[in-house]
Amino acid sequence: MKTIMDYLNNMFASLPKTKQLQALKDELLANMEDKYNELKQEGKSENEAIGIVISEFGNIDELLKELEIPFVEEEKSAYPEMTEDEVHAFLADHHRASKLIGLGVFLCILAPAMLLLMTQLAADGLLFGIAEELGTILGLIPLLVLIAIAVGLFINSDMIMKKYKKIEETGKFHLTSNVKRSLEAKHLAFQPTFMKSIILGVALCILSPISLFITIAINEDGAVYGVVLLLLIISIAVNLFIYYGRIKEGYKKLLKMEEYSDRSRKENKVVGAVAAIVFPLAVCIFLISGLMFHQWHINWIVFPITALLFGMFSGAYSILKEKN
Repeated sequence: MKTIMDYLNNMFASLPKTKQLQALKDELLANMEDKYNELKQEGKSENEAIGIVISEFGNIDELLKELEIPFVEEEKSAYPEMTEDEVHAFLADHHRASKLIGLGVFLCILAPAMLLLMTQLAADGLLFGIAEELGTILGLIPLLVLIAIAVGLFINSDMIMKKYKKIEETGKFHLTSNVKRSLEAKHLAFQPTFMKSIILGVALCILSPISLFITIAINEDGAVYGVVLLLLIISIAVNLFIYYGRIKEGYKKLLKMEEYSDRSRKENKVVGAVAAIVFPLAVCIFLISGLMFHQWHINWIVFPITALLFGMFSGAYSILKEKN
């Protein structure tokens, strides 16, 4: 119900604060709550129930006309208008691109895990008697294949969103009030799913080192197998973050929220440039320390440390820019 209440508050935010409108708002909320509870009893999921309620009660324009309450005039914009069909097309393509990027990153994290697995299997004599050196060479094959597939997915994703490049980078478009309200409703309905995905991803990241501890407890020489499982779990968590995070990002781009407001776009370019350097560097440190110095039991910590430092930088940079 919080999602419906938030949507209703947004719907009435630009209207005059009168007793008549407050009574209308209270009546709408009661009707929406009754409909929501009825749909839940019928077995509808939370997202389905919220979507149906908002689609049935979300058009306030007709009610305002009946009550002869004047509309708040929309600000005229020099930017081109995005129609409802164009908004739907953008979201559909953004969902497809998000899946491809999430899968690509999953394969990129899994690729070094395959190299480690092949090398360790050869070292333990479990790879058809192949020597460790040859196992490392053979391990490069799945590594390169997975990375090649990932790059193909990234390119495909970029091609899908290429036609929206100007919209994404400049934000030079505007939405009518009806389209914006409908989009806000969908964004609010998506919030519970997004929060569940984040909670699950964080839980996987926190629990991932357990695989390392278990394999070491079973066999002191099994640290590499633990690292492989750790990377597999981390890749699943990162896939969740990217896929559901990018879906939310699509809504924020269209609604020009938070980092996609006009002020924040300049900040994103700097933060994105730093991310493009820092995270590949962290992967290099992870692989070098493991392959050259055999520190698999501890070098996994480079990822949470990198994420923490990057988060500190991003937050500090935003605060300094806001202060300026």
